[in-house]
Amino acid sequence: MIQSLRFHSKLLVSFVVAGSILLTGCASTGSSMVSGSADPRLTQGSDAKFFSTSGYQACAVAAGAGVLACALSNSGNKATCAVVAGLAACGVAMGANYYLDQRRSQYSNTTERLQLMSKDVQADTDKVVARTAIAQQVINDDQQSIAQIKRDIAAKTVDKAKATAEIASIDENISRLRQDLGGMRNKVTEYTKVADAERAQGAGADIKQVDISILKMNEKVAALQKEVDGLYSQRNAITLG
Repeated sequence: MIQSLRFHSKLLVSFVVAGSILLTGCASTGSSMVSGSADPRLTQGSDAKFFSTSGYQACAVAAGAGVLACALSNSGNKATCAVVAGLAACGVAMGANYYLDQRRSQYSNTTERLQLMSKDVQADTDKVVARTAIAQQVINDDQQSIAQIKRDIAAKTVDKAKATAEIASIDENISRLRQDLGGMRNKVTEYTKVADAERAQGAGADIKQVDISILKMNEKVAALQKEVDGLYSQRNAITLG
C-alpha cells in the first residue's frame, strides 16, 4: 500500500510539472489553442477549464499547490499527503481506476466510501449547473443574433460581412460548448464505472444514493446537450449565399 501511495504521489508531481510546462507554452504562444472569437464567458474563469482540459492537465494544474505543499511540509508521510491532495483536486478526472484505488485506500468502510463518492458526484454536478447557467446566457444571446440575421435576410438588408462574423462567433461558441459537454459526459462515464466496480464487489443498497447522484448529473448534462443542439439547428438554417 505504501509503495502504491508513493507511486501515485510521484505521478501527481509529474503531472504538476507537465501541466506547468503546457500552460507556460500556451502563454508564450498567446494561447493559440483557443480561438479568440469564442465568447469570453465561455473561455475565461476556472469553470471554463474544468470540463475543457484533459484529465491529466486538469489534475496537474489543480493539484499543483497541494502536492507541492506536501513535498515541502514536515509531514511524516509525504506520499499519503500528496495522494490525498491530488485526489481532492483531481477526483474522477484521472479516471475510474485512479479514483477508486485512492478512495479505497482512504476508506475501507464501504458505506463511508460511497457516501463520500455521492458528495463528489454532487460537487461535480454543481459545476455542471454553474457552467450551464453561463452557457445558457451565451446561447440566448446567440439565438437573438440568429433571429436578427434572419429578419435582415428576409428584409434584404443584411450586412453580409457583419453577419458572417457573427455566425463565425456562434460556430466557435457551439464548438466550445460541445467540448465542455464531452468533458461532462466523460465524468458521468467514469463515475458510472466506479459505481459498477463497487456494485460488483457487493456494495448492495449503499450504492443506490450514488446511482441517484450520477443520474442527476447525467440529466443536467443531457439538458445542456439539448440546448446546444437547438442552437446548432437554428444556426444551420442560415444561408447567406
